[in-house]
Amino acid sequence: MLRRLFAGSDFDKFVDYRRLKTQIDRVFALMKDSKWRTLQEIQRELGDRYPNKHFPESSISAQLRNLRKEYGGFHTINKRRRGKVSNGTFEYQLEVRKNLLN
Repeated sequence: MLRRLFAGSDFDKFVDYRRLKTQIDRVFALMKDSKWRTLQEIQRELGDRYPNKHFPESSISAQLRNLRKEYGGFHTINKRRRGKVSNGTFEYQLEVRKNLLN
């Protein structure tokens, strides 16, 4: 049984569902090329694709986590440090889960 796609104490499906579903779809569409990107790079590229939309890094990070979950497709999100360890910068890569039926 699949869990709800989005949840939380402040989640209102009539207000939030469409926005969050669109957000996860856009993050997936960008990341499915398997390129490594930082949250800042993802934010910038999404902003270039959708000029009048706002993509906070915290929302991008949440959607990457959601893509790992059952309702997000059980995709693999790889994470590694970029640059000096003291900078605390990470980059992410999506490995799209292959459809078991193909």
